[in-house]
Amino acid sequence: MASFLRIVLLLVAALVQADALAQTPLAPEEAIAVRKVIEAQIDAFRQDDAAKAFSLATQAIQENFGSAERFIEMVRASYAVVYRPATVAFDAPVVLEGQVVQPVRMTDAQGRAWLALYPMQRQPDGTWRTNGCQLARLPGQQV
Repeated sequence: MASFLRIVLLLVAALVQADALAQTPLAPEEAIAVRKVIEAQIDAFRQDDAAKAFSLATQAIQENFGSAERFIEMVRASYAVVYRPATVAFDAPVVLEGQVVQPVRMTDAQGRAWLALYPMQRQPDGTWRTNGCQLARLPGQQV
C-alpha cells in the first residue's frame, strides 16, 4: 500500500506539472466504461442516492462501511468536492502497478481546484467499480 501511495503522489506531481497524461493505456471502450461508473457515482451523490453510489463501489469498500448510509455520510463529511462538485473534468486513465487509476479534476463550491484519483477494479462480470478515492488539492482557483 505504501508503494501505491508513493505512486499516487508521483502521479499528482506529474499531473500538476504536465497538466495531462500523454496517452491512455486502456482501450477506448474500457476508458469510457470506467468514466461512466464514476459519472454515475457522482450523479448518485448529487441526488443523495446512497444505495446507487454504494452499489458502484467494490465489495471491499462496501464491507468496510457496512451500509450505504454510512458510506454516503463519510463522503459528505470528508469528500465534499466529490459529494457536490461544481465542475468535473476527466483526464486519461492510467495503469499503475497493474491498477487502473482514473484522474478526475474537480472544483468545489468555493472554486478551489482538486484532483481526485479513483483506483478502479474490474469485477468478474467485466464491469468496473470504484475502489476508493484519493484527493489532492491543486494550486490556484478555477474560473
